[in-house]
Amino acid sequence: MTSLDELFTAESAILQDNRELAETQGLEAEVYRDALIKLTAHYQKIMNESYRLIRRSDRAERDLNQLNERLAYEATHDPLTQVFNRSAIIDQITKALNTGEAGLILLDIDHFKAINDQYGHPAGDAVICGLIRRIEQSVPDLGSIGRVGGEEFTILLPRYTKAQSVIVAGYIHALLNASPLDLLPNQLVTASLGVSWGKQNSSFDTLYNDADTAMYEAKRRGRNRVHCG
Repeated sequence: MTSLDELFTAESAILQDNRELAETQGLEAEVYRDALIKLTAHYQKIMNESYRLIRRSDRAERDLNQLNERLAYEATHDPLTQVFNRSAIIDQITKALNTGEAGLILLDIDHFKAINDQYGHPAGDAVICGLIRRIEQSVPDLGSIGRVGGEEFTILLPRYTKAQSVIVAGYIHALLNASPLDLLPNQLVTASLGVSWGKQNSSFDTLYNDADTAMYEAKRRGRNRVHCG
């Protein structure tokens, strides 16, 4: 193992020289003065290097924190839409049910395969992103959006009653029907929405399955509508 003296050879030598000078009497003042100047210069050099290493360490710590934040975000968010991914929204729903009642909206884009077939998958991805940006305008601050399938999304509404959840779903439905998305200005992109509600400590599976059943009933009744389970 390398000793401190080996790491700081020049500094160790200067210290030793100054110790010997301190023990020597009768030398001229100029000799002590020169030794002190030399010692001070090396001390300043060590301080400057220490400051440089501290700055580098701080920068490395900031970079590491930013990397950890980015990795945590990427682990919980869908790369296309930037909403929660499937595992993350399931975790959010489970936590919400552990602390209180919650509403859940399951949304599926109507005739999305036809959009992909007609315009191509890149356009389909752009449609999904445009639709999600519009839906975000309707979701309250407490709410969370998650992508659970290709064109299937959940909207979690913690501490919302069933009636309040239906109102939010109705607002989303109305907003999608208000005007076309910018990418497809000549046609509406609509969705079928199923709404469910769970009391505190109810299970995720029950809440999700109820919303799924309601969503498929909306599709069965002609799509582009809200159905509450």
